[in-house]
Amino acid sequence: MGTGNWSQVTEFIILGFPHLQGVQSYLFFLLLLIYLTTILGNLLIFLVVHMDARLHTPMYQFVSILSFLELGYTAATIPKMLANLLSEKKTISFSGCLLQIYFFHSLGATECYLLTAMAYDRYLAICKPLHYPTLMTSTLCTKIAVGCWLGGLAGPVAEISLVSRLPFCGPNRIHHIFCDFPPVLSLACTDTSINVLVDFVINSCKILATFLLILSSYMQIICTVLKIPSAAGKRKAFSTCASHLTVVLIFYGSILFMYVRLKKSYSLDYDRALAVVYSVITPFLNPFIYSLRNKEIKEAVKRQLRRTRVLG
Repeated sequence: MGTGNWSQVTEFIILGFPHLQGVQSYLFFLLLLIYLTTILGNLLIFLVVHMDARLHTPMYQFVSILSFLELGYTAATIPKMLANLLSEKKTISFSGCLLQIYFFHSLGATECYLLTAMAYDRYLAICKPLHYPTLMTSTLCTKIAVGCWLGGLAGPVAEISLVSRLPFCGPNRIHHIFCDFPPVLSLACTDTSINVLVDFVINSCKILATFLLILSSYMQIICTVLKIPSAAGKRKAFSTCASHLTVVLIFYGSILFMYVRLKKSYSLDYDRALAVVYSVITPFLNPFIYSLRNKEIKEAVKRQLRRTRVLG
């Protein structure tokens, strides 16, 4: 096909869940409730950690950064998903689609790096407790956090650049709940094998490398904890890791199946279901996981509430 016959696509139609057209209004209110809870929960943890001096430790600094990150991560996709549930015209501009992909993947990559940093922090705290205060200083914690953000923001630049150069000359219906690399690549009017390969290599390096580092940290943590003679000591050591490990399993359990594969797509419903898990459910559950399973955060929330009542 000659390039002169191409009519460049300027906007895409995001189909979302086409089989659930009859319950769009119910889905809107459910998603809105989840989104508001996600915002309030993550914002609460972020503010409590910063306001309570007892939580000014590297572990909780990382938790507060993760909560702040989730606010941006969900803002990249959920507001547009909510708008599409109410709108007959479920469109997004070409540039808007690329921006959504960029922010979703850059913040997702930042979360991968941050979860890895949190695993390393737990490794130092449990496996090298005597050296932990001198190794994991607030300065190092800040440098690691900045590195996570910079690495994440730079991550999808190459993929976005390659996609922006592709010709989109006809089909513009995205069979997904938001813009993402696999469904957008399937609409290009040319061979995208290079894009798929680059996407696979970058995601494999980013996701698998961080996941293996996290597993390595926890293997060493488990070996150390098993050497603790008392059952109470073992429970205390594991309790400091339980929340982080739960988040890791939920987050990586979905993105590994979604992005570390060479095929552009499996079942469309399968892809949509996975996307709901890592884009909506994981950020929604994080505040509950870190607050309900963490005695110190729960006590910090109670202290802030008592302080608010006294001031009021």
